[in-house]
Amino acid sequence: MDTQIKLKGDKVIEQIPSTKDKALRINLNDNIYGTFAEIGAGQETVRHFFRSGGSSGTIAKAMSAYDKDFSDAIYGIETDGRYVTESRLKKMLTHEVNLMERRLSREKHPNKMFFSYANTVATIDFAKQFKGHGWVGIKFQIEPDEDYNEIIIHIRFKETDARLQQETLGVLGVNLIYGAFYKYNDPKKLLRYLYDHLEKDQLEIDTINFSGPRFADIDNRLMSLQLVKNGMTDAVMFDPEGKNILPASILYKKNILALRGSFRPVTSVNMDMYEKSLNMFLAESKVEKDNTLVIFEITLSNLRSEGEIDERDFMDRAELLCSLGQTVMISNFQEYYKVVEYFSNYTKARMGLAMGVNNLVDIFDEKYYRHLSGGILEAFGKLFYRDLKVFLYPMLNEDGEVITSENLKVHPRMKELYKFFKFNGKVVNIDGVDPHTLEVFSREVLKMISNGKTGWEQMLPKGIAELIKEHQLFGYDPNRVLENSK
Repeated sequence: MDTQIKLKGDKVIEQIPSTKDKALRINLNDNIYGTFAEIGAGQETVRHFFRSGGSSGTIAKAMSAYDKDFSDAIYGIETDGRYVTESRLKKMLTHEVNLMERRLSREKHPNKMFFSYANTVATIDFAKQFKGHGWVGIKFQIEPDEDYNEIIIHIRFKETDARLQQETLGVLGVNLIYGAFYKYNDPKKLLRYLYDHLEKDQLEIDTINFSGPRFADIDNRLMSLQLVKNGMTDAVMFDPEGKNILPASILYKKNILALRGSFRPVTSVNMDMYEKSLNMFLAESKVEKDNTLVIFEITLSNLRSEGEIDERDFMDRAELLCSLGQTVMISNFQEYYKVVEYFSNYTKARMGLAMGVNNLVDIFDEKYYRHLSGGILEAFGKLFYRDLKVFLYPMLNEDGEVITSENLKVHPRMKELYKFFKFNGKVVNIDGVDPHTLEVFSREVLKMISNGKTGWEQMLPKGIAELIKEHQLFGYDPNRVLENSK
């Protein structure tokens, strides 16, 4: 593939080396030396290094333990019996690095930076029902006497031809190895460069994790945010410990209850909605507590500040939600039906959406569906054709009246459509809400915090106010509070 040139107007801002040039630069570096272990799609990455020339200085070994028994004999048997897993990839990387350290003398190779590249993938099946996915990673040194760094990614193929998927995997592998050695000091750029000579409709990267001495200061949640921000994937997820998790594995066959919000900051209203809707959801038939996952979703549009993603703001919200033991999803989905479609890729079980009255009114606004040929009817077909229910949290209007599903007002043209879904039990009220709780608004809390006011603490879940003060989140300034108290 030829060198790509990126332009800004008429000005060349960047020249991207070809895949061959990247492989050749690695090969001509006397100090980079390692192994390639590729399972599932042939030896698609290493062939670029063989073909570019000078590969004897880079490739210590290339292998493909394609047979399952051979693979198990080398890397061990997985407890779940699967092969395309993160666990398998990590075993491959560790095994191959350990072999290099045992078989190659450091005295003979004092300046060598060892690496192990590996992938374990499943390309599209013969019936073309499953497009395929895989784990790709590299374990590498930047200095000969330094501990190993690691970059691990999960990919989902979008192409519908096995040969094309193999070629895509090969290019991605070269980009990853090149980025590891020449872009490690700027992980955000490294991430973008993974798509050199590739298009977003060829490949999706939905999980990435950096580890090791060179990435000690990297927050992998921020790297996840970059995946969504760069359009590499539609959604990423991380657990209460702050670790990136693979959506497919955590969503698989689960009952899902999702709450969307800005959570800026998370308030007592958010947690009341969560607790009450979860109790109602668990009372539904076909919903088992042990197989239910609650997701707090933040859309990318809620992370924008003056047109750009405010990463500090994102981290503030994430820290608080994690402290409450919640699983968080960051998505590119503006419309609710896209969230449901996304979940439906992984589960056919019952789903629930917990939302406020304002959100439901927005759902019945036609302007959000003008890009669909079937308009709002197409959107609602996608939203409600699954086993889904909306749990509606009430709202206080300006007159102090409590608004529920019974007295909310939608556009006159939408009135009959709304009645249809209400009559069929797709929209149910969350009852038993304390009217005083409805007087809490996150935007007012945020204003009080940034202006140094007091009294906002009791509007938040237990322990959250202390974290905001301790870490001075959302513009909290203790000096401003002191000034206001004088």
